[in-house]
Amino acid sequence: MGPITRAADVTGVGTLPHVSLQALGHRFPDGTEAIAEVDLTIERGEFVAILGPSGCGKSTLLRLIAGLLVASSGSVAVDGLAADLAHRRRDELAYVFQDPTLLPWRSVHDNVALPLQLRDRPAGEIGDEVDRALQLVGLGEFALHYPAQLSGGMRMRVSLARALVTRPGLLLMDEPFGALDEITRQHLNQELMDLWARDRWTGLFVTHNVYEAVFLSSRLLVMTARPGRLLTELPVPFSYPRGPSIRATAEFARIAAAATGALAALET
Repeated sequence: MGPITRAADVTGVGTLPHVSLQALGHRFPDGTEAIAEVDLTIERGEFVAILGPSGCGKSTLLRLIAGLLVASSGSVAVDGLAADLAHRRRDELAYVFQDPTLLPWRSVHDNVALPLQLRDRPAGEIGDEVDRALQLVGLGEFALHYPAQLSGGMRMRVSLARALVTRPGLLLMDEPFGALDEITRQHLNQELMDLWARDRWTGLFVTHNVYEAVFLSSRLLVMTARPGRLLTELPVPFSYPRGPSIRATAEFARIAAAATGALAALET
């Protein structure tokens, strides 16, 4: 299929797309072709969700955008820069993995502070930014706790705060809530939505959960089985901010059914 694009910059800032992928492909050293011929444009301030079967290359796609992998073919640009150059502008991009990947010997405060410490930011500035990030995710009172003292949902909040502490323009999220129970997951969906509505960073969110994808995104993309290609795009027309009641609407059910149908068709 041709490039999936969005005509207007939702924030009105800048003229370049935030992320641009052209004929992107990646083959691992063992010969496994993870993704092939992916064309995609994401404008600044969008929130895009990606669905697809296990092993279809969703995580590989995020790693290519983050500059953690080098593409075998095609190109990746972030703000017009090649991914490896954009990756060096580390304040611009942040990554949230499925596992919180917290350092157990560091307190919540010190885990969140780590990206700023690696950038040699002044100590006073680090303290202020960590306090801000923890307040954003509702963990201001847990700064001196350690990961083992927190629930799974709280550890994921710490991971999110660590990503947001640098005030990134682009947030890449690889199934960050996949291991959580449904009640906690929906609660964090709402918190993430509120954070995005507040600061309007660009979000790219990989998930296996159709309902999560519909709730969060302004559009959702479905990938084929490996090698992953972009199969279809479904616009999500709900305005922001969104509350839990939107999940009970007929339009929500229609979009979720369309996404589920596209995924089911891949299995036949």
